[in-house]
Parts: sequence; structure tokens; C-alpha cells
Amino acid sequence: MTEVITGPFWAARNWNINDGEGSIHDDETAAELGFRGGTVAGDIHMNQFPPVLVKIFGNEWFERGNLSLNFKNATVDLEKVQVFAEALKPGENQVNVWMERDDGLLVCTGTAALGDHSKSELRRLDYRPCDPEELRILKKVKPGMRLGTYDIVATTDKQFERYDNNLISDPMTWYKTSSPWGDPIAAPCTILEFLWANAMKGLGPLVGESTGLFGAMEIGYTNGPFIMGRGEKYRIECEVVCVSQSPKTEIVWYDSHAFNESGDLVVTLRIQSRAMKASSPLYQ
Repeated sequence: MTEVITGPFWAARNWNINDGEGSIHDDETAAELGFRGGTVAGDIHMNQFPPVLVKIFGNEWFERGNLSLNFKNATVDLEKVQVFAEALKPGENQVNVWMERDDGLLVCTGTAALGDHSKSELRRLDYRPCDPEELRILKKVKPGMRLGTYDIVATTDKQFERYDNNLISDPMTWYKTSSPWGDPIAAPCTILEFLWANAMKGLGPLVGESTGLFGAMEIGYTNGPFIMGRGEKYRIECEVVCVSQSPKTEIVWYDSHAFNESGDLVVTLRIQSRAMKASSPLYQ
């Protein structure tokens, strides 16, 4: 029997609950779309994995590691969830991981690895696009489309505030104080904050009116970690991977890459964003 390593139960917080009308994290909007309430974002759940992954792969996971998650069921504010990961087998560099709610509901499945990321949960998927003529919400979005290049400074204010208010699930002290690399490092939610938010500057204006949610996400370090605390500067480059659809959603996959001042690729974020057809006047 494969050994399984677990993290603690954690009541994940929906800190986006006040995003306003039209957001999937807003209770009323989420309920109208068939959810039990405003959903906890995927990056908030992603925060819960690194302590377990450091146990498996060591600190090097923040330098060359990967976490690739496919979300199955949404959770709401303060529902308790737990991380599971298989132990690493000799000669292998990747393990299966998943998260369950305290009643056993499967929240997400995926993989975590050190080194080669090519066989991750999301990299193994078939990115075959749909007929673009079938799209309404994402009709302006095309595979390979560049979403812009952005120069940023890795400020610590939001991460430190979330850490101090116990909003980061199973937080590591490295997110606020010194780390093995010197200054604090970014939690998964902070990496998403910088990489996803900048990609949306290019993608957002192309998306028709709708409510969106994350269906899957992957963080893959090449020359990590993502250091913060000294005003580090990064260049963010973003592009569309694939555009497709399901019976209830239109789907766009896109990548955001963060490069340091030396030009080294630090980390890549792959996101699957789903636009709910029922939320769009284009489907009324």
C-alpha cells in the first residue's frame, strides 16, 4: 500500500467574498449559478500544499518544484479541508496529490513534482481547441495570442497582511520572515496575484460579459523561489494556450511567466479559466 502524507485540517477563508456583484466569490451571484455560496478561490486552496511538499521534496521544491491541480468541487468560506500526497517512490520525481473536505468530498486532484514538469496533471491534458465559430463569450480570444509583457515590483504588503490575519491556509513563516534564501518568499496566492492579475490586463477586455471561475491551475518553478522583500523586479509575459468549451462553460487556458532581472525564468503559472454560460447575456 502506498504511504500517504497528510496536512492538517484547515478552515480555508474566502477572502474574495466582498469582490462585489457578479463575482463567483459573492454569495448571491454564486447561488444564482447553482453553488452553495461564494466559492473559495483555487489559489487559496493551493496555499495548503507547500508544507507537505517540502516534507516530500525538501526546500528545493520552491526552486524547481511543480504543483498542478484540477478542481472538482467548490468549497465555501470556513469549510475545513485537508491535503493528501503520496510518498515519493525510489527513482521517481512526481507524486499524486489531492484535497478533501472534512466529510470526504473531493475538492481537487493533481500532481506535485521536483524537476521535470512535463508529465504534470495539467501538462498531460489534450489541449485540442473547439471550433472558434461556436464561441460567444471568448470569440475574440485565440490560441497563441500574446496577452502582454508587464514589469512589476514584488511588494509584500498584501502577503504580510494576509499572513498577519491568518488568511493563508497552513502558512509557512518564510512568507513573512527570513527564509532559507534570505528574504521572504511568495506564497502560491501571491504568485497568482502577480501573474494572473497582469495576464488579465490583456485578457479581460477580450472576454464577453460573464462570471468566471478557476477550473485548474499549476505553479511550476524553474529558477525559484519567487523572492520578495527587497523590491525585486520581475518581467511578466503572458499568452493564451487554448480556447475550448464544455456544455456549461467556455474555457480559456493561458500561461504567465515571471523572469527575474537577470532574465532567468523563475516561475510559470498555468490557469484554466471558465466563463459560465448561464451568467452571460450572450447565452440568454
